[in-house]
Amino acid sequence: MKTKIARFRFYEELNDFLPPEKRKIAFDYLFKGRPGVKDAIEALGVPHPEVDMILVNGRPVDFSYLLQDGDRVAVYPVFEALDISGVTRLREKPLRNPRFILDVHLGKLARRLRLLGFDARYANHYSDREIIEIAAAEQRIILTRDRGLLKNKQVRRGYWLRSQQPREQLEEVLARFDLASLAQPFTRCLECNSEITAVEKEAIAGQLLPDTRKFYRQFYQCRGCGKIYWQGSHYRKMLAFAGEVVEVAKVKGKRKKVKG
Repeated sequence: MKTKIARFRFYEELNDFLPPEKRKIAFDYLFKGRPGVKDAIEALGVPHPEVDMILVNGRPVDFSYLLQDGDRVAVYPVFEALDISGVTRLREKPLRNPRFILDVHLGKLARRLRLLGFDARYANHYSDREIIEIAAAEQRIILTRDRGLLKNKQVRRGYWLRSQQPREQLEEVLARFDLASLAQPFTRCLECNSEITAVEKEAIAGQLLPDTRKFYRQFYQCRGCGKIYWQGSHYRKMLAFAGEVVEVAKVKGKRKKVKG
């Protein structure tokens, strides 16, 4: 069978998945038959949920497009800002009420997302299959450090975290999904992810330590696990942390849009 050639070019952060010699340049991809462009993209190392738009010979295509000899393929990441009118993207519009599910290695990130009020489902016993099934059933975005997980054909929305540091990961997610303006700190339980609500002191007085009962008046309780929260000495530190990461994410988001 004759060997054919398509010329690929990946843009912006999609280059993170490529070997150094193929980053930010056009390069030849050799193939036989008529493979789907999605298969070719993933064979080159890029998970399909990271892709927002594909242009073949200057025209938009979807993942079902079959490669042909001589094709010029340009592949763009999710939310890439481009001045191209009338182009249909592969992804739906950005979620305004985003919900996440995180793999078993991202427990610290899950707590930080919850701190900012985002629905972040996590359990350290989830298998990859469970994560994929929950994401599909509940329309959640998968956050992971496992590229292979995102290549599963059942995954529709997902993101591979570049950083291994929880704070940087949080800033990364906020910037990636344009979430800075949606943060609502201290509205979700850090332990179980349920929403928290104000509760009368008298209703939970028996569960408080003597000093806590004496010095604090306002309390909040998780609707799921019942955990009690109040604005103790840790509150200002956590509030400062939330404000800092949101501001950093705003700056990163602006830079990302300018790059287009």
